[in-house]
Amino acid sequence: MGLVTNATDSMQVCIDECKKCVQACYECFHACLNEEDVKARKNCISMLSECAMMCQMSVAMMSVNGQFSKEHCQLCAKICDQCAQECSQFKEAHCRKCSDICKTCADECRNMANT
Repeated sequence: MGLVTNATDSMQVCIDECKKCVQACYECFHACLNEEDVKARKNCISMLSECAMMCQMSVAMMSVNGQFSKEHCQLCAKICDQCAQECSQFKEAHCRKCSDICKTCADECRNMANT
């Protein structure tokens, strides 16, 4: 399942979910900046950026089979949970979809950290 080796096979589902979460967070970030109530979304927008960056780092850590990948994924799960909570406060479809993707990513990160 890895792209060039099989060293990451056990982490591939988590890697894929983190990649998806990065994209969702950046798309939602951009969409939120164009909403009329952008000031009310300040915390959410900040969290979207933080979540995307954390998930990008998680992909990198798992891709090199880093010795702190599990601990990193535990923190990533916590950040994804918080991002999901922030997004769920808004009614727009992009926020709801992003919240769901963040929840799935958090679950996969917890699974990876507990293996």
